[in-house]
Amino acid sequence: MAKRYEPAPLEPRNFRSPEEIDSAIEKLGRRIKELQSLDVQAAILNRTGAEVIARSNARESIREAFGENSPEFKEHGSIRLWDGPMYMGMSDGEIIRGTDLGRRHTIGILNGLIDRLKEKRQDLVGSVASAPSTYFGRLNLHPRILEVSHDRFMDGHHWDAVFAASKALINFIKEKSGRDDLDGIPLVQTVFSKNNPILTFNDLSNKTELDEQEGMMHLFEGVVLAIRNPGGHSFPEGTEQRAIEYISLISLLAYRVQESKRRKTT
Repeated sequence: MAKRYEPAPLEPRNFRSPEEIDSAIEKLGRRIKELQSLDVQAAILNRTGAEVIARSNARESIREAFGENSPEFKEHGSIRLWDGPMYMGMSDGEIIRGTDLGRRHTIGILNGLIDRLKEKRQDLVGSVASAPSTYFGRLNLHPRILEVSHDRFMDGHHWDAVFAASKALINFIKEKSGRDDLDGIPLVQTVFSKNNPILTFNDLSNKTELDEQEGMMHLFEGVVLAIRNPGGHSFPEGTEQRAIEYISLISLLAYRVQESKRRKTT
């Protein structure tokens, strides 16, 4: 007995980013412009085959935009540049009218698919906005902070990721300053003090620069007192968004450590 043919199951495309959807919209938009500029009369009378190419391009763009087994391609993959009855012995004028109606119909289908993509984009952007973990990887975190926080955060241990990031920051300060004999508040006050710092963020040549140096020192103190120290005992819980904000702050400070310069001693 012959094996019964089973059609492939439908597989709606899972768009992973707004950029993927934008690319699909752009592709379908090019097909619309192509159809809008198609001279149906010239194509039919001169037998150029331009209408055949336009139809093929429309089909292929739908396949590329949504996927081979998508509902959209299953519905429109056999799209035709024709609308109306078809019979033997049709005149060129009748063929031109039927092809032109099909051209307009196809443009309408492509516009409808673009509207569907735009709706998917709105849904995706809303989903990303409501789930910070989906854009964690897009943050330009300092490599030392990313290394210790990424896996913890993505596994759902958001505040463990924050605590690990704060420890990595302190270790980075020890490494760059050479003061691994100190820790916590004594470390950051010694390294970043405006009076006799080891690492500086500017030339310390005027009051504004001295104020910046002191302000940065207090930011590092805040990480020690509010994040690193409590994290070793009972770190407060909160939302994913708040955890990302803490990690972003720590990453910023890590970049400032990287950019800092060792003060020349005389």
